[in-house]
Amino acid sequence: MPWNDNANPGPWGSPSGGDGDRRDPPRRPQGGGPRGPGRGGGPDFNVNVERLIQRLRELMGGPGGMKPSVLFAILGGAFGLWALSGFYIVQPNEQAVVTTFGAYSRSETPGLRYHVPFPVERVEKVAVTTLNRTDVGSNGDNEAPAESLMLTGDEQIVDLDFSVTWRISDPSKYLFSVRDPKLAVKDVAESAMREVVGKIPLQPLISTERGQVQQRTAELMQKTLDSWNTGISIVEVQIRSADPPQEVAGDFREVNNAVQDADSYKNEADTYANRVVNEAKGDASRIIQAAEAYREQAVREATGETARFNQLYAEYKRAPGVTRDRLYIESMQRILQRTNKVVIDAKGATAPIILPPDVFRPKGSASTSAPAIQPQVSAPTPQPQAKASQ
Repeated sequence: MPWNDNANPGPWGSPSGGDGDRRDPPRRPQGGGPRGPGRGGGPDFNVNVERLIQRLRELMGGPGGMKPSVLFAILGGAFGLWALSGFYIVQPNEQAVVTTFGAYSRSETPGLRYHVPFPVERVEKVAVTTLNRTDVGSNGDNEAPAESLMLTGDEQIVDLDFSVTWRISDPSKYLFSVRDPKLAVKDVAESAMREVVGKIPLQPLISTERGQVQQRTAELMQKTLDSWNTGISIVEVQIRSADPPQEVAGDFREVNNAVQDADSYKNEADTYANRVVNEAKGDASRIIQAAEAYREQAVREATGETARFNQLYAEYKRAPGVTRDRLYIESMQRILQRTNKVVIDAKGATAPIILPPDVFRPKGSASTSAPAIQPQVSAPTPQPQAKASQ
């Protein structure tokens, strides 16, 4: 370019004599003419470029070449930047997989880590705690009949949509064992579900055995993925919908409602049976306890009567006549206190005996006055009573 040639004075000044590598700043023209490029009004861009080029030449050692110290400094700085680029951070929900020239080397846990920068080692971070979801049969409004239509064990067709929740358990296997892990999960899910559904009739599948189908599918998927060393763990298989073909959907819906009503009635019957059985057990326990109490009471009463009889028998052996008369009197008192009869021994009486009117009232109302008439009743002598009893 003309302004970079030492032999050419250039459009805005001439190089000073003597040193071809050093230039004086170009002189600005004097006068009051209009300002233009190189004519006052601020710094000149070309002059600044010339100065920068001159400084770089001096730094590089002049026209003869670059200084070794400068070269080493540049190389050292570049090497330092390259070495510092090997630091990286692994997040708490991640694991890092380090490869050396494309081959698996190691796995790193969360924290600040270091690896030899590219092209020696490379790092790929994998989220191991994030739950991933794969839909089979439909995804939102996008229907996929080729995936959802399946054949049941009784040779019926069911339209089944489900989703698979999974996570990465081994990042190294996840990255290197399967080319497309997400596609592998979807293919294995569809295959496992078809195998499980092919062994179950349609009616239980759409009504009562969804939980078993989900569990069996998850187990079969996990077994297949483990055999492939995919490093994927199945968390859950959930059936979103399982419907019969549209042509017979109404009939199957009625059958399903009938099955639900039958289950409801069965639950009500079980509830009633449990209540009745519990009440019967309670009544039986109460009757048994009452019988045991009665038995204990009867045994104790019999024991007491036996003891009293033994005492009476001992007294009777000592004085038979007195004991016999006493038993007779007590028996008559116990019997006659419930009647309105009055027994009077008139032997030796000289005056009429006057009885109060309360004596002839019913026992219910005269129970309180009964003790009042006892002093007026003369006690019979032992001999006549003994004869009367005979």
